[in-house]
Amino acid sequence: MSDDDPFSWICLRSHTAPQPINEAALVLTAMGIDNYVELQAGEWCLFIRQGHWNAAVDQLERYRAENVPPRVRIPPIITFDSGWAGILGYLLVIWSVPGLASWGMLGENWQNAGLMQAGLLVQGEWWRAVTALTLHASFAHLVANSLFGAVFGLMAGRYLGSGFAWLLILMGGVLGNLLNAWARPDEFRSLGASTATFAAVGLISAFVWRRGYFRGRGLRRGLAPVFAGVALLVFTGLGGGNTDIFAHIAGFSCGAGLGYLAAGFDIRRLGYSGQYLSGAVAVLLVLIAWSLADTT
Repeated sequence: MSDDDPFSWICLRSHTAPQPINEAALVLTAMGIDNYVELQAGEWCLFIRQGHWNAAVDQLERYRAENVPPRVRIPPIITFDSGWAGILGYLLVIWSVPGLASWGMLGENWQNAGLMQAGLLVQGEWWRAVTALTLHASFAHLVANSLFGAVFGLMAGRYLGSGFAWLLILMGGVLGNLLNAWARPDEFRSLGASTATFAAVGLISAFVWRRGYFRGRGLRRGLAPVFAGVALLVFTGLGGGNTDIFAHIAGFSCGAGLGYLAAGFDIRRLGYSGQYLSGAVAVLLVLIAWSLADTT
């Protein structure tokens, strides 16, 4: 039979593996184009009638175009600074409070005046939600929060800028303390920066997730920042006899909410002046809160 005979069989495609050839054969069969697959000289060949060549090529090209996986655009990871400026500011604040107290510069009642007492906070002494974040029960408590806060504050500072990041961390800690006070009996008391440090964990988790820095790597990888944040909360924030579990959950949740909102904002618009202003507002809020506390 002549090679020009439209009914003669001709190999359209060949491959060493059978899967792509069988897949192409199924496509052609579904479109009513005669074909068969045969192994020849170590390769799998897809045979069609010569007269169907153009139609077969067209159908396979259409199938290929329709089944190309969509390209997922992964946004570039933007960093603003090293994050160390925010860490130095954080450590300066929480270490200066016991330092000033040891020099007698905060009054005799400084710790009672600054701790979070649920009843007084709910009744209007809002500054306790701020001052309690700068108080610690012991030297070990202070060191632990210094280290934990520095690690996650460093990450937050890189992604959001030191000034803006620590303003949001402070806001997350304050909101966490307010929620904690609202849910507790009037006599409940707490202190420590851990509510704010877990706000930093939630802030980073939600921010990185919404920005899509892990997008396009499967559902499990895409949710990795959220899983990591929750795991840190569970393994480091929900154990221990004196742990204020609800405060940690509240801080993490408030930080996550702020991180989700911040991810929708172009932080580059703040510029250097906006970062400095954000950091100054955070420090000023702490100073105002302590100025309102009756430490005498």
